[in-house]
Amino acid sequence: MNTPSHAIINLALLANPSQPDANLFIVLGGILPDIPIFVFYGWAKFIAKMPESQIWSDAYNSQHIQRIVAIFHSIPLAILAWAIAFKLGWLIAQVLCISIIWHNLLDLPVHNDDAHRHFFPLSNYRFISPISYWDPRHYGSLVSLMELLLVLWSSYTVFSQVRSPLGQTLILLVNLLYTGGYSYHILKRTRKQTHHPINRIKTAILKKIAP
Repeated sequence: MNTPSHAIINLALLANPSQPDANLFIVLGGILPDIPIFVFYGWAKFIAKMPESQIWSDAYNSQHIQRIVAIFHSIPLAILAWAIAFKLGWLIAQVLCISIIWHNLLDLPVHNDDAHRHFFPLSNYRFISPISYWDPRHYGSLVSLMELLLVLWSSYTVFSQVRSPLGQTLILLVNLLYTGGYSYHILKRTRKQTHHPINRIKTAILKKIAP
């Protein structure tokens, strides 16, 4: 699932109108597991000057990077952190940890060959889902539509609870980008299918035989 989606959906799941100060930590927990990936990509792309193919095929799959990613996507470690925060009475830390747990639970069913080790360090098992949030070979187009609809619904639900003008602006921006991006993807795919040689031949034949 895309990182901004986690932030908005987690807000819909966890936000409490009586505790607006917790919203920031819900958002932070929603995006925190993916932060190491963004940091890694920034280093690989702009400092190490690696080509895209090398970044994702070699560097990202290195043992060191995969261990860091596994730590941040670990459900057992997030539960342990929540238990410690609960024991110490740190409410905000509990909210942060619960949001991290929701991030990982939502990621679990929508990653195929890029699945994380969500049960690290208890297990290195990766759940290879039959669906993907992005890969068209694994229903990515349908799953991305479902994600878009879920984000739109979540945004509608929490918009009035976000009191910060900046926060409301970011929610609107994410929705615009998602809607525009998905629409562009559909139009591009439709145009590609229309201009496919076989489809062009079919269209020409239909025009000739049409009354």
